Amino acid sequence: MAAETIQTVSPSSLGAAGAASRYALALLGLADDLRPTEPGAVDRIAGDLEELLTLWRDDADFRDFIADPRLDGVKQRAGMFAILDRVKTGTEVRNLVGVMIVNRRLAALPAVAQAFGALLAARRGQQTAEVVTAHALSDTQRAQIVARLTEAGYSGVRLSESIDPSILGGLIVRIGSRLYDNSIKSKLQRLQYAMKGAA
Repeated sequence: MAAETIQTVSPSSLGAAGAASRYALALLGLADDLRPTEPGAVDRIAGDLEELLTLWRDDADFRDFIADPRLDGVKQRAGMFAILDRVKTGTEVRNLVGVMIVNRRLAALPAVAQAFGALLAARRGQQTAEVVTAHALSDTQRAQIVARLTEAGYSGVRLSESIDPSILGGLIVRIGSRLYDNSIKSKLQRLQYAMKGAA
């Protein structure tokens, strides 16, 4: 039943963000369907996805594995299911991963996990801050970002992290309609424009 629910997502002609949102919505709908018999299903599924997202953030080999377009479905399935067994992932997320492998969408798994977290945060009245950094954040840095955003008037802040080495350093934070760009790349671009203006 779980796999059938998720398979209704059509990957054709969807952008990565659109596909991630649709997978996340399908999984959240499935989690809601489980609530009468398992009240903690949503939190359990969210925990499974968060664990995979943390693994993706912290393990470069895992990031390379799920993003490798040369791997066929058999190798992706064998590798992913070994990982899912190791971290004791539940049936619903296992089915989701299986469907994503069949649809050649495994590289979108981190985006699906982030989209699921954002949907859940919105439902719970939390605000999601999208944070882009050149390197993975430490727990201390995460706490500092949440504290700064709370000081700025945002409440119930949840971080959605992604890594983009091209920003060189610093960070970019988007929350609501606000964008805070404190990346080294942007600082260099501003310096370059200032120098052109002075010439």
